Amino acid sequence: MNDLFRSLLSVFSGFSLAALMFAGGAAFGAEADVAAALAHPDRPAEEAADDERRRPAEVLAFAGLETGMAVLELEAGGGYYTEILSRAVGPDGSVIMQHPPGLMGFVGDGIDIRTADDRLANVRVSITNFDELEAADESIDMVTWILGPHELGFAPDGNSLGDIAGSFSEIARVLKPGGVFLANDHIAPDGSGWEAGDTLHRVEESLVTQMAEEAGLSVADSSDVLKNPDDPLTEGVFSPSIRGQTSQFTVLYRK
Repeated sequence: MNDLFRSLLSVFSGFSLAALMFAGGAAFGAEADVAAALAHPDRPAEEAADDERRRPAEVLAFAGLETGMAVLELEAGGGYYTEILSRAVGPDGSVIMQHPPGLMGFVGDGIDIRTADDRLANVRVSITNFDELEAADESIDMVTWILGPHELGFAPDGNSLGDIAGSFSEIARVLKPGGVFLANDHIAPDGSGWEAGDTLHRVEESLVTQMAEEAGLSVADSSDVLKNPDDPLTEGVFSPSIRGQTSQFTVLYRK
């Protein structure tokens, strides 16, 4: 009788753990098929030329993207990653395509073209500053910020794109327990501060980690997939000598 009781207790405990993992957002579908998203026939053909340089398959595999996830894409721009994320998470997943109003001049009609005729049905556009995210508390499985955290040191025409601490607080607020924040950006020289976001359009990895940890997130992993040892780090990212070849940090934080 004792053996039977122990067996039942073991089964019940396993069920409870699985239920808690699912409720906390730790269980999803299969690993996202990013390769299929990259090869999708409706994907703009000219974007494939950027794949070797940007390496989205490796970046999203590192982040642990899975089908069914709710993703908040910060600073989506014209939607290079939006297109990939939308198809990779599938119809049971969703993507919020966020972009700050102060940077809309750099996007043109890219967002409208990307989302015209509901071609990406699981995508919702959100035009807000980084410290005013349009997502409910603990509703997001993954926040991505590709080539963007440096913008917190940039104020186009004197207009802030969001308070630094407030922006990281918002990221932590919208993430589910166990959810992840993928941060990727051009590396700035040590000691350059957030001001490098304005002068070089770069940021130090340590500053992003500091703010993420102060918001309640912790470093889960980091990747050298986009590092370039030949980047002197002192040139602006739009300089012809380094454009498209910058060394970039890629870090995953967990709530």
